[in-house]
Amino acid sequence: MNQQSRAEQRQPSRRGFITATAALAAAPLLRAPLARATTSSMIIAAKPLFPISLAQWSLHRTIRGGQLDALAFPAYAKSAFGLEAVEYVNQFFADKARDKAFLAELKKRAEDAGVKGLLIMIDGEGDLGHADEKERAKSIDNHKPWVDAAKSLGYHSIRVNAASSGSYEEQQQRAADGLSRLVAYAAPLELNVIVENHGGLSSNGAWLAGVMKIVSHPRCGTLPDFGNFCLDWSKQDDPSAWYDRYQGVQEMMPFAKAVSAKSHDFDEQGDETKTDYRRMMRLVLAAGYRGHIGIEYEGERLGEVEGIRATQRLLEKVREELAEEFTP
Repeated sequence: MNQQSRAEQRQPSRRGFITATAALAAAPLLRAPLARATTSSMIIAAKPLFPISLAQWSLHRTIRGGQLDALAFPAYAKSAFGLEAVEYVNQFFADKARDKAFLAELKKRAEDAGVKGLLIMIDGEGDLGHADEKERAKSIDNHKPWVDAAKSLGYHSIRVNAASSGSYEEQQQRAADGLSRLVAYAAPLELNVIVENHGGLSSNGAWLAGVMKIVSHPRCGTLPDFGNFCLDWSKQDDPSAWYDRYQGVQEMMPFAKAVSAKSHDFDEQGDETKTDYRRMMRLVLAAGYRGHIGIEYEGERLGEVEGIRATQRLLEKVREELAEEFTP
């Protein structure tokens, strides 16, 4: 239904107006239910089309520069940006997966700030699709403590990488094997194992969707990132090294349990220069996804705080623009 048709349906007839007015005069008790009639703007105010979260990577230079402690991240997300959900990156506390005191403090800091932790992005623990069976098994074992950590913190997922080697089909089978075995550990703990497009064949949406179909487990999913569709980062300046980002997101969305709104720079209108956020968010929402959209600013022209705020403003603007289109 187009917007004109919706508008026509909302225009009351003169007879309908008179009838409604008479009914209100005759039966004052009906005013309360009628007052609760919900307009699109009221729906938006009560429940946004999608919530927005902040990925810790957006502040990686600030954290690595010692200006922000990893434990202080949730409170900072709330105080600086008004955001109440965050996504962590294990690189900033790589030796803490088994540190119960640290994890308890991280959880307490978030709860005290009124911030919900969603997931941990895991890097540096080996290739889950490694061609060598022993190395693959080692990688699986390396990820298990992070599953336990995410569970203790009350998160819904760990984000992993599906790096492998070999032919297209070999890499699919190897990645699916590693993921299946890790999911077998995570599923009883009610944890999801989700894969981001992060270079190599994982940035080929069709390939990753194929891996998901092979694993075929409700606890295994994807984390589409708007910008990580480079198949070979050593050739990132070559357009041929890039998979179509809109096609890739569309292929990954049926399995998505989180979404990263990658941003680098913005034009004078506040739009991201590499990604059409309206087009991208239509793909996300058309797939039925209504979970958090994580801000992941990675630009250099703007500082990290400015870049996060620019991304937040853009997401909020697009959310408002698309609200009526995607509100039942």
